[in-house]
Amino acid sequence: MSVDLLICVAVELECERLRARLRDGRIGDFAVELLVTGVGPVNAAHAATLHLARNPVRGLINCGVAGAYPGSGLELLDVACAASDTFGDLGSDSPDGFVELTGTSHAFPATLFPHERQLPFVTVSTCTGTDSRAHELVARTGGAIESMEGAALLRVAHAMEVPAGEIRAISNHVGDRDRAAWKLREAAGAAQDALIDWIEQGC
Repeated sequence: MSVDLLICVAVELECERLRARLRDGRIGDFAVELLVTGVGPVNAAHAATLHLARNPVRGLINCGVAGAYPGSGLELLDVACAASDTFGDLGSDSPDGFVELTGTSHAFPATLFPHERQLPFVTVSTCTGTDSRAHELVARTGGAIESMEGAALLRVAHAMEVPAGEIRAISNHVGDRDRAAWKLREAAGAAQDALIDWIEQGC
């Protein structure tokens, strides 16, 4: 049986409201399936690839929390979707700076847009925890939002010819690490609420 929308999240917190809204596998008029992939690009790509290889899916959405880069203009709990997503730390370090691997530096475009605010996202394997690193990533990628799965999921969906998008709410500002200021649960809820609204309005 084909599913209209596969929603991928890294952890259960990011789909609690979605799961509560499901009725007989549907949200509104759409057949929806939830996939908890685990954190990071490898877990996300592995889980999505296995699922898509075995199950017909009409669209894929990555939903969750994210950090806002300096200069993005985003506040905590703001919601945005990806115009594109880039692997921000796949490459080599050198005395002259970061060297991107050939063929990995381009942004993977989204094709589904579950929110009117569309911004460039960046996927990293290590969450940025210093101001200097945050500014370096912004200068190199032009990104506004940092997460850990989006580019991998867009890459897999593109390879398997499945339309895909990404929606996230801001849980923290990217820079010197201060977990006491993060709003993970609230941001997870905000992203899910926005996604539910989009689905119930007919996607």
